[in-house]
Amino acid sequence: MNAAKDFYYVTDDKHQIKSADVERLLKRTYWASQRTKEVIQKSIDNSICYGVFDSESNLLIGFARVVTDYATIFYLADVIVDEAYQGKGIGKFLVDTVVNDDKIKGLRGILLTKDAHKLYERFGFNHEMERCMVK
Repeated sequence: MNAAKDFYYVTDDKHQIKSADVERLLKRTYWASQRTKEVIQKSIDNSICYGVFDSESNLLIGFARVVTDYATIFYLADVIVDEAYQGKGIGKFLVDTVVNDDKIKGLRGILLTKDAHKLYERFGFNHEMERCMVK
């Protein structure tokens, strides 16, 4: 059993995931610190979003989003766990929840990241740089 499940929960209910809380988390990242509130809101509106909440305080402590066609492929983006909560299995709990969500389970996943490779490898993500192009 994942210890994180005892103290935290994940939801994909966008009514519970407030864009201001997502912005608070993303402003601490190397990849999204310059995004505006409007861009963050639009990315939430157009993605499947997953929020990790502390069960006691109901504080958003983790976030991830998925862009997909629901048929062949999904792109995993903006995976973040608040620094104060890292090292407690929350990242594993979040990624496990995402990749096993019935909405995308079985689809080919894409992820662009320069860190946490070991975490993602646990869930079947592999390096394929010779096939990757970015614009």
